[in-house]
Amino acid sequence: MTLTLNADRLGDRLERIATFTRPDVPWTRRAFSPEFEAGRRWLQEEFRAAGLNVRLDTAGNLVGTLSGRCAHLLPLASGSHTDTVLGGGRFDGVLGVLAGLEVAQSLRESGRLLRHPLEVIDFLSEEPSAYGVSCVGSRTMAGTLVPDMLALSAPCGETLHAALQRVGARPDALAQAVRAPGDIAAFVELHIEQGPVLEQAKLPIGVVTYIVGIRRVAITIEGRADHAGTMPLDLRQDALVGNAHAVSTVRAVADRFLTWPWYVVATVGRLNVLPNASNAVPGRVEMVLEVRSDSAEILEVFPETVIAECQPELSRMQLRASVRQLSRTTPTPCSDIVMAAVAQAAADLDLPCRQLPIGAGHDALHLAAVAPIGMVFVPCRDGRSHCPEEWIDKTTAANGARVLAGALLGLDRQLA
Repeated sequence: MTLTLNADRLGDRLERIATFTRPDVPWTRRAFSPEFEAGRRWLQEEFRAAGLNVRLDTAGNLVGTLSGRCAHLLPLASGSHTDTVLGGGRFDGVLGVLAGLEVAQSLRESGRLLRHPLEVIDFLSEEPSAYGVSCVGSRTMAGTLVPDMLALSAPCGETLHAALQRVGARPDALAQAVRAPGDIAAFVELHIEQGPVLEQAKLPIGVVTYIVGIRRVAITIEGRADHAGTMPLDLRQDALVGNAHAVSTVRAVADRFLTWPWYVVATVGRLNVLPNASNAVPGRVEMVLEVRSDSAEILEVFPETVIAECQPELSRMQLRASVRQLSRTTPTPCSDIVMAAVAQAAADLDLPCRQLPIGAGHDALHLAAVAPIGMVFVPCRDGRSHCPEEWIDKTTAANGARVLAGALLGLDRQLA
């Protein structure tokens, strides 16, 4: 039996949360920012108005719970995140949170309680934060946010530990937010695809098969800062020139791995140049390299391969390179039982679907250490995401929420 949802209410909430943005860079609501905190306060009130019991766990995850008929059963869970990248879109993450809220509210209003309790979770800081680590809330829930990560700092000097305290979390009590394996019956996350596959195939629903692993490292190239007008080119130890060589090597290594039978992408998307002056030779460059793959072996060797291949040229330029691990996740398959529930829900609604892997990281990846996981994809316009042009229409959002509801209802019937 399907659940009737209020598509207009879901659409209105998607519009409302989008207003919590930096006015100069829409749609920006980065974790730990004033815009994020304001959006969180609004969301907390929406959870309460929907009849959910609301709490902020010690990791800063906002959790709304709808009681089930059988209090002894483990909770089903759904959700995603409400933070964005700089200039990010209006639906990435947010759709999953608000659709989960709509499912819970529609259940309560219809008088149809699930057997299991239902948790709707807004995970803290899924996107890479200014502190150099992503999925802060879901990592903590899975028990993989290590103490070294709390010491990471933003360019302003604030540590992640201090930022967590500032938004109401309790970083000295993170163990209270950890869920042990088996503490959640199943976790289902609705998300826009962030790619073009579903749209090009004219399919309304995707059933995710696996989530790639992601490894991020900080690479520092050190040379010597000098006067840009008086230091001859052949005597310079220009760290930015060396960094440019390293970036080119990243692409070359990635292209070479693409001939292997695995998915792999690699990106350098963050640079910090010192002294960063037009009249100074760069003496130090810090960059973040991110590699994504469904192969654990590629993740293991990729940054080290880049540095090894760069080393002769860096040595010739009298430059030094060092690598520091920031974060790492392993390739994660989705649960067969959750994938089947998603596919059945789509079939019950006469919504064609297909299976597909995912190259983006998600909170569901970390929840796999706790519960069987699965993801529902809906297409987005032109496959665009992490940009102001990211867009889905009201029908697409409603289709995803209806499949999410059907999957949760199916899992509620199947799972003990």
